[in-house]
Amino acid sequence: MNQEHTQQKTTIVLFSGELDKAIAAFIIANGAAAYDHEVTIFFTFWGLNTLRKEELVRTNKGVLEKAFGWMMPRGPQKLALSKMNFAGLGPQMIKHVMKKHNALSLPQLIELAQEQGIKLVACTMTMDLLGLQQEEMMDGLEYAGVAAYLGDASQGKVNLFI
Repeated sequence: MNQEHTQQKTTIVLFSGELDKAIAAFIIANGAAAYDHEVTIFFTFWGLNTLRKEELVRTNKGVLEKAFGWMMPRGPQKLALSKMNFAGLGPQMIKHVMKKHNALSLPQLIELAQEQGIKLVACTMTMDLLGLQQEEMMDGLEYAGVAAYLGDASQGKVNLFI
């Protein structure tokens, strides 16, 4: 009997915009990809900040959208920790410890994910709600709504919400 190998699927919803949770999501995603899983990370609400470009991108926005953009962190280097943030000292400490132990930084984990073909999907509905535009987001992303995520998740053997 010839059984066709079907690739396992893993999906992750990254709702959190906190450094430690984003690191965990990308470690799991890269690990799953290394085990030949087809991996999708769906970024929604505060998780979208992980994908923002660090530099300011001029866009035509209303006052409320500008305020959201100003208040939210821009990119993976600006995320706070979920615990022990200590006014920004916590993230610096964890980055130092990670470097000391030769662990990949969040930007390096994101780059590895893209190299492994992990699908990084920004939630378009949330982008609209928060006033984020594609020009403000890093390159190499896909843009879709919840239906696209559900299509991937319904076939997934592992589905995580972080």
